[in-house]
Amino acid sequence: MPATPPAHYEHTNRLAREKSPYLLQHAHNPVDWYPWGEEAFAKARKERKPIFLSIGYSTCHWCHVMERESFENEDVAAFMNSRFVNIKVDREERPDVDRVYMTFVQATTGGGGWPLNVWLTPALKPFVGGTYFPPEDRHGQPSFLKVLRKIADAWQNDHAKISESGSQIMAALARSTAGASGEGGKVDPKLIDAAYQQIARGYDSREGGFGGAPKFPRPVTLEFLFHVYQRSAPKSEAGEAALGMALFTLRKMAAGGMHDQLGGGFHRYSVDALWRVPHFEKMLYDQAQLAAAYLYAYQITGDLRYEAVARDTLDYVRRDLTDAKGGFYSAEDADSAVAGGGDPGRAEKTEGAFYVWTKKEIDKALGEYAELFDYQYGVEEAGNAPEGSDPQGEFEGKNILYERQTFAETAKKFGKSELDVDESMRYRRATLLELRGKRPRPHLDDKIITAWNGLMISAFARGAQVLGDPSYLAAATKAAEFVRDNLYDAKTKTLRRSYRGGASTVGGFAEDYAFYIQGLLDLYEASFEVEWLKLAEQLQATQDRLFWDEKDGGYFSSTGEDPNILLRLKEDNDNAEPAPSSIAALNLLRLGQIRDAKEWSEKAKKTIAAFGGALNHYPSAMPQMLVALDASLTKPKQIVIAGKPGAPETRDLLDETRRHYLPNTIVLLADGGEGQKYLAGKLEEMKAMGPIDGKPAAYVCENFMCKAPATSAEELRKLLR
Repeated sequence: MPATPPAHYEHTNRLAREKSPYLLQHAHNPVDWYPWGEEAFAKARKERKPIFLSIGYSTCHWCHVMERESFENEDVAAFMNSRFVNIKVDREERPDVDRVYMTFVQATTGGGGWPLNVWLTPALKPFVGGTYFPPEDRHGQPSFLKVLRKIADAWQNDHAKISESGSQIMAALARSTAGASGEGGKVDPKLIDAAYQQIARGYDSREGGFGGAPKFPRPVTLEFLFHVYQRSAPKSEAGEAALGMALFTLRKMAAGGMHDQLGGGFHRYSVDALWRVPHFEKMLYDQAQLAAAYLYAYQITGDLRYEAVARDTLDYVRRDLTDAKGGFYSAEDADSAVAGGGDPGRAEKTEGAFYVWTKKEIDKALGEYAELFDYQYGVEEAGNAPEGSDPQGEFEGKNILYERQTFAETAKKFGKSELDVDESMRYRRATLLELRGKRPRPHLDDKIITAWNGLMISAFARGAQVLGDPSYLAAATKAAEFVRDNLYDAKTKTLRRSYRGGASTVGGFAEDYAFYIQGLLDLYEASFEVEWLKLAEQLQATQDRLFWDEKDGGYFSSTGEDPNILLRLKEDNDNAEPAPSSIAALNLLRLGQIRDAKEWSEKAKKTIAAFGGALNHYPSAMPQMLVALDASLTKPKQIVIAGKPGAPETRDLLDETRRHYLPNTIVLLADGGEGQKYLAGKLEEMKAMGPIDGKPAAYVCENFMCKAPATSAEELRKLLR
């Protein structure tokens, strides 16, 4: 087969030398893009030009739109090149840059998003910013070229005044963020109830989820609701309501088009309130957190529907987002080429093209089974996107698969058993998945980010525990090894941010440490390999050294060592990803118990207290921090399984432990070997724990004050209940 000839590009800019998939997407724009760095800054200073900074990521739909409309336009590019120094930043590689300028745009416009477009002075101080700009005046918004001209003229006429304004804006933001950072103090436990009430008021009792369209999955909120359920008295009204909200939301999401009914996993969010029409990109951090949420739901209820969704999410990541060396890729794009549209690399792309179906395609593929499938998954001749959910007209005549009926309803309609329908649909989905696999795939962002790998390691480790699947433990272990071997410097005990064809030169941020440490602790409890616990301890010490705020407590997002990052910020929202300090507080509480380290337990409490101002102002904005608060207020609980890890009786006790939803509880193994010896070096209580009369035993403890040990799964079940 002849080799594919190299593509010919009319333009190539400096981004062609970068590793980031997002920057490489713009390497052949006519815009003279620079990466973030001294070369661009020096040019701006020398030529006294303003900087145009554009921030996005490779699977960002509106970033693609603006590129096609403006950055590929020769006239727009010529104006940009003549009047500005143009810089592109991948927000996933440089979250520190993104946070500074997102803070500015949110403060000055009241909103934010990507692409994030900001104009800076040569001293990197912002003076104008926004998000997407259209190619022509539209919906009251000026065209991008009109904005460029207005800013260029203003700079030429009075750049001294603009520079002074930029300095004043940054000084005000610095005062504001420093003030927010110092608003710590004692955090009232009543804030847990206050946050619950805020969340409950926004709950959609008809469709699940919180708020209206667009509707986001919010796994941090779901985890918080599970904690509200667990901490409340048995059968309490609030606890049952919290559980009901979380479970109903998970069921509705799983039935909707936001859940990939064929390939597993979840799209980013739903553009409508019904979970029907997704924004089709798939992000690793969503898969990790949602898989964990479905695992918790399965532990609490024993309902196999939750187990199935957890499995299909984990299996999707293993199949489509895993590098051969074990690391996890970042995302898959929303857009892809239409099948049969010529060269996939050059063809016009539309959102969801890889995922949607015409009725004719399904009927041809499934033959006599099509009627049953169409009824179950909402397939219609004219397409099934709800009115108002397709403003671009991309889904006309197309179907987004969702469970319109339950299997019971379909079984009743066609006079079949639920089991027959379930089995039939499994085969039909496999047929369509194979067919879909022949279409042009969406762009894969194969960048391996330390933080997101940490979240996914946690999900696979928890999957291994809850589902008893050794392949999930293998996936978690291989990913942890990948990060350790490729993104960790054993000499300096520091992490790098990301990997693509080699480790990035960018050092890890607080989230990289916090999320990877959490993954290591979950992997330790899944495998009881003490090397992961030791690495978690080393990294926690590094995180404390690099990011801890000695004055006010909590963790800064960046080290503060880069003079080009004008604000040193702390994340005070648990959003699509939890705030680093929220996860760090939970890690510190766990490590404090495991290593009997009161200094880490106290640091956890100081971390929680550091966000007292934010929690008092709007408690539901930090549900993960409130999970940490709940853990800090609960008597520390431990379950120690004493026995050889390979023995069937030991496995029975571990399996019973892992069937239960037990937040705020650590699980340790007293194996009589090096692992127990290491733990006993700090925990005196571990020295005396061993089998009873030669039989493996489970010790259920509070502050290592233990009940009589159980030597059978049945005895342990009674203790845990």
